[in-house]
Amino acid sequence: MASSVASKSFLGASRADGSLGSLLPSDLRKLSSPTVQILIRSRTPKNLQIKAAGSTFGNYFRVTTFGESHGGGVGCIIDGCPPRIPLSEADMQFDLDRRRPGQSRITTPRKETDTCKIYSGVSEGMTTGTPIHVFVPNTDQRGHDYSEMSAAYRPSHADATYDMKYGVRSVQGGGRSSARETIGRVAPGAIAKKILKQFAGTEILAYVSQVHKVVIPEDVVDHDSLTLDQIESNIVRCPDPEYAEKMIAAVDAVRVRGDSVGGVVTCIVRNAPRGLGSPVFDKLEAQLAKAAMSLPATKGFEFGSGFAGTFMTGSEHNDEFYTDEYGNIRTRTNRSGGVQGGISNGEIINMRIGFKPTSTIARKQQTVTRDKKETELIARGRHDPCVVPRAVPMVEAMVALVLVDQLMAQYAQCHLFPINPELQDAMKFPKLEPVNMHL
Repeated sequence: MASSVASKSFLGASRADGSLGSLLPSDLRKLSSPTVQILIRSRTPKNLQIKAAGSTFGNYFRVTTFGESHGGGVGCIIDGCPPRIPLSEADMQFDLDRRRPGQSRITTPRKETDTCKIYSGVSEGMTTGTPIHVFVPNTDQRGHDYSEMSAAYRPSHADATYDMKYGVRSVQGGGRSSARETIGRVAPGAIAKKILKQFAGTEILAYVSQVHKVVIPEDVVDHDSLTLDQIESNIVRCPDPEYAEKMIAAVDAVRVRGDSVGGVVTCIVRNAPRGLGSPVFDKLEAQLAKAAMSLPATKGFEFGSGFAGTFMTGSEHNDEFYTDEYGNIRTRTNRSGGVQGGISNGEIINMRIGFKPTSTIARKQQTVTRDKKETELIARGRHDPCVVPRAVPMVEAMVALVLVDQLMAQYAQCHLFPINPELQDAMKFPKLEPVNMHL
């Protein structure tokens, strides 16, 4: 990059070698040209170059989200998606419908269809391998509901910290801190789930296992036979009908008082390929923890036995190995949660994510204004009394994004050359349905 500078006053070094840099403006006028062009090459050290901050996830299957809660819309750019995968808006719409607001009385009453549109990266129903642009417009904005929040900070919300970081913020709906941003995660997550399902038969299922003080005992849900229909059979997304009713009652009790409660989402992965994840800093459970904890309102993450494992001895906690009837190495128990040494071992991956009570509530609270004056605030707007039912597809999406990214990394590093069949599982290409392509 070069800049052109005309002959204006400047100060140079003391004249030592008669160089042009030490001439005064009066000396410049004695030169044959009335104007001096000085080329200055910009040399920015590479370590000072800044990449997109905080809105991009993944290395091989790379997702960047954009948009605010009450702006024109939200969406994502998906880069690195493999080509020749059948894809349409309907593939993403199913999970977007599970995430959208206004589903039931225990979710926010905001009415949005969350209808997605693919603008690039897909041709004649097939991915092309180029960036996929997905967009969802906002159609039910009520920016006036946030007039009080433009001056006063909502307790435990991101209002204050966004001001502390940027010195400016989008007031309506919380901007990027709103859960509406997760549309840009759920859409690519649906694509990732489709890739994993076709490639290895991998299934990712999340469900609500706790709302406030209502907790499902560990032996109630069978992770080997759990189905999506069981999860979607009620508005709280708990696969057990008895506990689902108790959870719904718990949400109703606080909803009518203008308050909120939190809860826990449990997520399992069946048929995950072995070998996903890398040693040290890129352990699979570390990647999953980062992904889950990047979701709005998350406050806790447990993997496998979690904190309960701290009460056990090694002999109680260890997962002993055996060889099954197909010659596969398995573990008799699964306290490791399907990951050992940061690498998947083929058992069911399981984790739990804790969500706090929704910060924005319709009850009077003490706070301060942007000019640091103490005041009272009753927040307006439409908000979930409990976020966990709508968080279920969000958790599934983030887990899928991690797994497909790690699958592509594993294939690139460890399957570029012939594998060791005595120890490694062969990766198979997905079996796609025949598609008529008009050339």
